[in-house]
Formats: sequence, C-alpha cells, structure tokens
Amino acid sequence: MRLQKNLIVGVIILLSGACASTEYDPTKNWTPEQFYREAKQAMATGNYETAIKHYETLEARYPYGRYAEQAQLEIAYAYYKNEEPELAVSAADRFIRLHPTHPNTDYAYYLKGLVRFNDRGSIIGRWMGAGSDLSDRDPRAAKEAYKAFKDLLERYPNSRYARDAGGRLLYLVDSMAKHEIKVARFYYEREAYVAAVNRSKYVLEHFQRTPSVEDALGVQAMAYKKMGLEQLMRDSLRVLKKNFPKSRYLKEFAKVADSKG
Repeated sequence: MRLQKNLIVGVIILLSGACASTEYDPTKNWTPEQFYREAKQAMATGNYETAIKHYETLEARYPYGRYAEQAQLEIAYAYYKNEEPELAVSAADRFIRLHPTHPNTDYAYYLKGLVRFNDRGSIIGRWMGAGSDLSDRDPRAAKEAYKAFKDLLERYPNSRYARDAGGRLLYLVDSMAKHEIKVARFYYEREAYVAAVNRSKYVLEHFQRTPSVEDALGVQAMAYKKMGLEQLMRDSLRVLKKNFPKSRYLKEFAKVADSKG
C-alpha cells in the first residue's frame, strides 16, 4: 500500500512538471527595447498593472543600461497612476538614491511631491480641485509634498517642473497655515488658551506671508484676553492693527470695549 501511494505521488509530480514545462512565456525572448515599448503602450491604454509587470521584468532580466534606468523611474509613475502611493514614493526615492546625477532626477522629486499632493487618503482632490480643502485633512502628506517640492526647487531651480512645483508649494503653505489656525481655534473654543497661543505663534513664525497671519494675531489676542494677560493682548492687537487695519478681530474687540463703556 505504501509503495502504491508513493507511485501515485510520483506520477502527480511528473505530470505537474510536464504541465509547467509546457507553459508559454510570450516575453521569453523580448529585448529591453521591447519590454520598454510594451510597458509604454500599456501605460497609454491605462493598463497600469501590465506596465508595472513589464517594467519589473525588464529590470530583472536586464538590470543595466538606459532602459533599466528609465524603467526604474517610470515604474514610480505607473504605481502612482495605479493608486499605490507608497510604492510610487518608494520607487522615486530608489531612483534618486541610485541616480543622483541622472538628467531626470528632478522628475523623481517632482513625482514624489505630486503623489503626496494628490494622496487620496490624506489630502484628497486634485490641483486646485473644487470641493477639496487641504486644511481640513491630515497634514502629514501635505508636509511630505512640501518637502519634495522644496527639494526640487532648491536642487533644480531651472527644472521644467519648477514652475508647477512652485505654485503647488504656495498652495500647500497656505493650506498648512489654515490647518494650524483651525487647530488654534479648536483649542480656544475648549478653553485651552495656552495651546491656542502656541499654535498661533507657530503660524506667525513659519507662515509669515500667508493670509492666516491675521487669524493668528486675532486668536492670540483673544486667548491672551481670556488668560487676563492684558499687555500681551494689547501687543497682539497693535501688530494686528498695523498690518491689518480693517481686521474683523479689531472690530470685535471694539464692540466689546463699546459695550463695557
């Protein structure tokens, strides 16, 4: 019985091996150029998974040369289009690490920023898209996008992607400032006045050229008033009046003063 069982198992293994040997691999004799061409065609038709597979196989079989280098970069974009942001950023970082002087390394930085800028899990929405407010989202992805775009502008100021990156960078700065103000107001409404002041100061120190500076000074003044720190409140109002003479916060303080008078 044992011998019979072993014979059956042996036959199954032989049959399995025979089946595997008859499997046809259409890419078996493909050249690097053919892998690259087929991957680009798959990208053009929106078949991102196939494109990724071709790029991966290209690099595995032909790890050296310009086609392998280009595949390492373009697979990052394929991951991005296939809605796999972590893999896209990882691929871009790998390309930057392996090819710091490559003519297209600026694109790797730009793509990193673009992936995080459009990260559906954290930022949501497209560039200046309707219905999306970055300040309402988790700022982690926004900060990572900011860093990537900033690195691009500092390292490659003449890059073809610099102008677009610069515009996105300004939008990110404004959105991050708004996020800090929302957090400051959150603390203020819950009577956590010290925390509200600290958030306001952060905006004043790091986002000086954004419209949120007015809100930071206003929230800071209100928090100081609640804490009974009259001199600090007056200092905040003085700076607010100098820079934003028509601020709604000044009007609110004026109303309070009039009602007391």
